[in-house]
Amino acid sequence: MTRIVQVGGATLSEDDVVAVARHDARVAFAPGVLGTIAAARRAIEDLAASDQPVYGVSTGFGALATEHIPAERRVQLQQSLIRSHAAGSGPEVEREVVRAMMLLRLATMATGRTGVRPVVAETYGALLNAGITPIVHEYGSLGCSGDLAPLAHCALTLIGEGWVRDAAGQRRPSAEAMAEAGIEPVTLAEKEGLALINGTDGMLGMLSLACHDLARLLTTADLAAAMSVEALMGTHHAFAADLMALRPQVGQQDAAANMRALLADSPLIASHQVPDCPIVQDAYSLRCAPQVAGAGRDTLAHARVVAARERAAAIDNPVIAPDGRVESNGNFHGAPVGYVLDFLAIAVADLASISERRTDRFMDTKRSNGLPPFLAGDPGVDSGHMILQYMQAGVVAELKRLAVPASVDSIPSSAMQEDHVSLGWHAGRKLRRALDGLTRVLAAEALTAARALDLRDHPPAAGTAAVRDRIRAEVAGPGPDRFLAPEIEAVVELVRSGELVRAAEAAIGPLA
Repeated sequence: MTRIVQVGGATLSEDDVVAVARHDARVAFAPGVLGTIAAARRAIEDLAASDQPVYGVSTGFGALATEHIPAERRVQLQQSLIRSHAAGSGPEVEREVVRAMMLLRLATMATGRTGVRPVVAETYGALLNAGITPIVHEYGSLGCSGDLAPLAHCALTLIGEGWVRDAAGQRRPSAEAMAEAGIEPVTLAEKEGLALINGTDGMLGMLSLACHDLARLLTTADLAAAMSVEALMGTHHAFAADLMALRPQVGQQDAAANMRALLADSPLIASHQVPDCPIVQDAYSLRCAPQVAGAGRDTLAHARVVAARERAAAIDNPVIAPDGRVESNGNFHGAPVGYVLDFLAIAVADLASISERRTDRFMDTKRSNGLPPFLAGDPGVDSGHMILQYMQAGVVAELKRLAVPASVDSIPSSAMQEDHVSLGWHAGRKLRRALDGLTRVLAAEALTAARALDLRDHPPAAGTAAVRDRIRAEVAGPGPDRFLAPEIEAVVELVRSGELVRAAEAAIGPLA
């Protein structure tokens, strides 16, 4: 049965956003929502009938806010706003990002704080349910006054203009796709154009999707780290619960618990835990794995708090206050969202960096405790995983660049009326690239550690063995050099889909 996500009433959850954006869940209005929207619309209609100047109702926009617009030209004002602001450029933004953005803008309309008519919200929801996705471009948003250009491209579809991808992914004129789906374009009335574009929905959509994906990658990082500790003849003693309790950081305690569960009763670790073992303590990349992944977990927890607050917000300018006032405000500024998008990019880069350092240890006979150089089948003739580590290093270098904050920058716009902007959209775009890079780095570590486990004389623990075996279902074990890129991509897909985590949990139970 297709999931239905209710808009209005309860705040949208992260899972709601993922369901609509990525899995085409349908949207429906909670009981009473359309009535709330209609009641709020009356406040705008009253202002439209008066001589009082109101931003977005009877004035121009941005630095043109001092321009009075006569009543007979106010419908044209709204249409012109959308056409002029749909000024994006560059590659198409991913379908899931556009759908997340549309869902979140619809949720703000459902609060009754924007002053749109019910037909606007209903038509916007119909576009989502029909799988009609406006074509939005990479460049255009400064993350202040909302994600203006991206949202304007969505609003352009609502009025039957511009281009979309239909449910089959075909690029078509908006009017044509809407007609086929039985959806009538909307002629926008006073303030409605502004209400469709003045929100943080693009950057918030990317944040919600990123939080969902990073949660899975953090658990995958624990899997890969546990496999590497085991295959490099490390110890699990440093992950003991009583040692973790000495530093009550919640994230590191969860990460350490995962690693203890994955390494429990490992015959391979037991084989070298003898009194004359020369290894006194492991390198930081092994011993401190829970501390780094745990800090990432704590960063994610903070980002989720910010995202949940933002999903509960009603962001527009001007906005209809609870007492019926229509007031200008600055809630469209993307600083809260931009900051945590940048913060997550830092955590992602560091998590990838420590993963690459663990992988590199497998390449070097001085540090791999008895494994062949580069895990090669016939070193010299074969190069093994030498260049896999180069690939990882290249990705990590890129992730460090992507960790430079976007939100510390600002370029004034609109004739200095909008003189400080968040660049939160940019923070979201680079975080999506960073998460893809982390996925690849973790996949490369897991593939390398699985190969090293196969080269040891003793079997691994139940949890790590299950992950190794899931990899082996897609990729053959050690042997002469093979075309490596397809094997890396196969494991990338196992990481991205959550298959490696599911394999481990099937063997040892739920992981944090």
